Amino acid sequence: MRSGASTLDAYAKRIDAARIYDVAIQSPLQAALKLTRRTGNQVLLKREDLQPVHSFKIRGALNKIAHLSEAERARGVVTASAGNHAQGVALAARRLGLSAVIVMGKNTPEIKVEAVRAHGAHIVFEGESYDEAAVAARRIEAQEGRVFVPPYDDADVIAGQGTVGVELLEACEAFDAVYVPVGGGGLIAGVAEAIKAVRPEVKVIGVEAEGSACMSAALEAGTRVVLKRESMDMFADGVSVAQVGEEPFRVARDHVDAMVTVSTDEICAAIKDVFEDVRAIAEPAGALAVAGLKRHVQSHGLTDNTLIAIVSGANVNFDRLRYISEVAEFGERQELVLSAEIPEERGSFRRFCQELGHRSITEFNYRYAGEDSAQVYVGLRIHGEDERSSLLERLKDAGYRVVDMTDNDLAKLHVRHMVGGRVGGVKQELIYRIEFPERIGALRRFLSLLGPAWNITMFHYRNHGAAWGRVLVGFEAGDDDRACLTQDLDRVGYRYAEESDNPAYAAFLR
Repeated sequence: MRSGASTLDAYAKRIDAARIYDVAIQSPLQAALKLTRRTGNQVLLKREDLQPVHSFKIRGALNKIAHLSEAERARGVVTASAGNHAQGVALAARRLGLSAVIVMGKNTPEIKVEAVRAHGAHIVFEGESYDEAAVAARRIEAQEGRVFVPPYDDADVIAGQGTVGVELLEACEAFDAVYVPVGGGGLIAGVAEAIKAVRPEVKVIGVEAEGSACMSAALEAGTRVVLKRESMDMFADGVSVAQVGEEPFRVARDHVDAMVTVSTDEICAAIKDVFEDVRAIAEPAGALAVAGLKRHVQSHGLTDNTLIAIVSGANVNFDRLRYISEVAEFGERQELVLSAEIPEERGSFRRFCQELGHRSITEFNYRYAGEDSAQVYVGLRIHGEDERSSLLERLKDAGYRVVDMTDNDLAKLHVRHMVGGRVGGVKQELIYRIEFPERIGALRRFLSLLGPAWNITMFHYRNHGAAWGRVLVGFEAGDDDRACLTQDLDRVGYRYAEESDNPAYAAFLR
């Protein structure tokens, strides 16, 4: 194995030889004045969302294709991607006069399909995940002799992404740390190689979404690991990778200083931060580094540092903005969501509102729960954890049964948008959260494969503008039926998780 120093030398030469600027731009480094004031550090944003495909991915794809031989170019290229890499390969191939085939999942949102098609690439639809699309791409590679362009696990791709680091060194004389979003690891590997070769004292910090932290898991284990598909979070789909690349992992072991993981709420808050500072709408993966910067500053008490976050992309579906705007307040801890039981009697509604005090109510839902009690679901604007804790204690002291739902995804995704409740007469019920592919026929396929044995008692679907829709399903079934039901759900093949014990269901859907 080569040493870290020799790796730096080798990649420095590759990065210096990168050929990208006929298409890619030197993206600006922009001050984030509001984040600077809020964090007590000078915060700068590297605006990779301004690239021709609104993502840094054009750099690696272009450099890889630019270094192909004439014979390889004549064969054309192929890749598998449903996102930014697909657009990067398509545009790079068009500009360099190559034939390109892009394999995408059948549930790829139309906005991404049209973006790739606009660059002249031929699209093949295969499967419903990257893994299935990648198998098809490799098959096309073998059958047609095309050159496969990897999204991250390739030295030329990494070198292309490494030009981001070179530009940071040229644009900023001194900075203390750079925060880099991590999926497969190509960007952080390139940035780390470029920066550490010149300024080894600068901290290179990777940021991952909590549901897809494959680099963190690999560094902790000392070897690459594969995350379980059923436990992965697809919200930040641009970094939803089950296993980090072999070459990026090797680089990261030597040159990445730390890893940070952030929640969906924090990502949504970071999207809002980027918008408020530079009036740009980052995609979830694109705002990941900003979320990580904020988390790292808070957890380490950083002040008076110069910190850079890479805004890596802006290919967000418009339909997702509704959900993002709703959740952003949770990420800033500026909204409290709670469920409470109040007496079913005259004046109880008014008394409960009085206990809430002089606060802005963002949402108020009421459900009749029986002759003696009712359930209310309330959203409140707050300022900090102290106010959250004091209000909850006040309500409990006043005799109300209260459950804090602020961090409960089931409550935020489904319960707050539902009407009705548990169907009367259902004695036993099991609740499952299921991810449906966003394509025609997904529900019909689910019902057909599930079979007629199960009575569905509740069904709530919500579109988030992503490749997968979130669905909450209730079944008339008990503990004795669970094994058979999960066996049937496994046969359907959609990702699912049981939520029968979730306090949101217990408190609000009874």
